[in-house]
Amino acid sequence: MKAALRSKVFGAAMGRQARSALKRIYEAAVGAAQPSRLIERQIKISGDTLAIENAMGHARFPLTGKVYLVGVGKGADLSAPVWERLLNDRLHQGIFIVRDRLFRRRLKRISVTTTGHPLPDEKGLMETGRCLQMVRGAARDDCVIEFLMGGASSLLVEPAAGLTLADKRATIVALLQSGMSIAEINCVRKHLSAIKAGGLLRAAYPARAMTLAISDVLGDDPAVIGSAPSFHDPTTFGDAWRILAKYRLVERLPKRVVSHLARGVRGEIPETLKPGNALSRRSPFVVLANNKDALSAARSKAESLGFSATVLTADLSGDAQTRAREICSQLKSIRGAEPARRRPLCFLLGGETTVKVRGKGLGGRNQEFALASAIELRRCPGLFLLCAASDGSDGPTDAAGAFTDGDTFARAGSLGLDPYHALRDNNSYHFFERLEDLFRPGPTGTNVLDFVIALVY
Repeated sequence: MKAALRSKVFGAAMGRQARSALKRIYEAAVGAAQPSRLIERQIKISGDTLAIENAMGHARFPLTGKVYLVGVGKGADLSAPVWERLLNDRLHQGIFIVRDRLFRRRLKRISVTTTGHPLPDEKGLMETGRCLQMVRGAARDDCVIEFLMGGASSLLVEPAAGLTLADKRATIVALLQSGMSIAEINCVRKHLSAIKAGGLLRAAYPARAMTLAISDVLGDDPAVIGSAPSFHDPTTFGDAWRILAKYRLVERLPKRVVSHLARGVRGEIPETLKPGNALSRRSPFVVLANNKDALSAARSKAESLGFSATVLTADLSGDAQTRAREICSQLKSIRGAEPARRRPLCFLLGGETTVKVRGKGLGGRNQEFALASAIELRRCPGLFLLCAASDGSDGPTDAAGAFTDGDTFARAGSLGLDPYHALRDNNSYHFFERLEDLFRPGPTGTNVLDFVIALVY
């Protein structure tokens, strides 16, 4: 009896220690992708030239005439005071559209507005209209700078001619619940929009334009980030139609949306801005940070905490439940092969999985990943995971994700919770809420996809 009690106390202490380490590693990851720090470190202005240099590339951009600034995405407003200091009197006007207002003080030349996400709203429609009106006023010698972060696809909303905001909202709900990847979602969105897929570039012409982005997509493809408002688009109406057919969504979408896409397939509606066009050739696009940068910082933090840390991948994708089972099986094999070691291990993964919504519960892809992991790790002591979104918000919930370990399954049983039923009903949020295992850091000010942080003792 005493031995069992000592084991339980020891396990609880290890759990607290592991959870603290997981939080600190997560914080290091999101800290490496903070927009204000990235801009201060990577962007320099000398004379009439803005220069960007980092490991992913470099660019020079002439700053003449008036400078117009468009900032869109989760946490973009945190960079606004840095932009004002950097551009100083060159900045004529700036509009930032964000999900959460994180910078509270008033700015001289930049207005900041919160709008709907992940479903666009009337305010987003109005603010997007303001952005388009602003850049259309730029002259040939002026400059337009767009700063893009995760969430921009939802925050920038200007339906294509003949479509309504209600059409867009209904379509996005269906896309988000389908299990398709963000690249597939954005392909469809781009062909229902007047600002995505180069629409902002068209509006800004003849002014020069450049885009700076913090990537929230796998592969850092500029044609996918933010649905490419200031870049070209290699996809077609035919691609969008095939995606909807693949996921059997054609019959579920508003009639105007289906008609619009069908007209595009027939060539009755002009295509989006395509690669090789003159507008995108003269408009540089630079990625300031991505998931790999965040994972590198997480690895350094884990090493400083005494772990032997390894980044397994920055391209995690596919079905959340399937990936969770595969990764947990790998972790169990590692622990079983080497039960005694000098240093505990930390494994880091980044990317974005998907969830096919079949139930009526509440959750997100990270919580779903954690719940599937709890089932796979049952009766496996010494294994601890944090599955969390880098922006602090997982799906339509107030949690970034959840903690899980080898004891989660048993603790759930003691509370009368059925992990299998919760998983079938996509009800991971309420499952982890009862266990007090939700991870709620709040808005982090950045978005570089998701993290799975695994500790092996």
